[in-house]
Amino acid sequence: MSNDRDTIFAAIRAALAPLPNRADNPEWDDELIVCKPAQAFDSLKAQFADKLAFASSRYYDSLDALAVFLKEENSTFGYCDPALAKHFETLDGITFDTEYDDSKINEYTFGITKASAGIAESGTIMLKDSDTSARLAALAPWIHIAALEESDIIESIPEAIKRFGDDPSIVFATGPSKTADVEGILIEGVHGPGIQIAFVLPE
Repeated sequence: MSNDRDTIFAAIRAALAPLPNRADNPEWDDELIVCKPAQAFDSLKAQFADKLAFASSRYYDSLDALAVFLKEENSTFGYCDPALAKHFETLDGITFDTEYDDSKINEYTFGITKASAGIAESGTIMLKDSDTSARLAALAPWIHIAALEESDIIESIPEAIKRFGDDPSIVFATGPSKTADVEGILIEGVHGPGIQIAFVLPE
């Protein structure tokens, strides 16, 4: 039996191993897929915040406002990327671990991880494995807070694609996941967080 088990897991490991040669990214005309804003915005940050709301996400650039929201949601303990901890350690009444502990997966009510980019045209948050300190922290807690610099808010999806690099896994999160398969009733947070927040870090 152990031989069969070893054979199966060896096949799985081989299938998951990185390919020796990656396929080239497809080429396309960037102008064909850009969604122009329906109104004028003062900045990409303002457009991003507007589109986040349409995608059932939340936008914050104030630590005090974020703390108030987390307390309203009874979400006062979670995980925070250690590289981001200095920005969030002053949150009043909010505590977090900076080392992800699988045994606390049901205790973490929020996860704070780095977003690789925010896409203004769609209110999308791009999460690259290479920038994410703990992938489960971005996917398992009910509230995910994606922290990014204002300089990482970009105009369009094609611009985000140019940032892919060689990362093997990239997630585009445009609000919480949704389904209305059952009796046409919309349910959010079916796969992954039920509340998606973008937090723009102070300069």
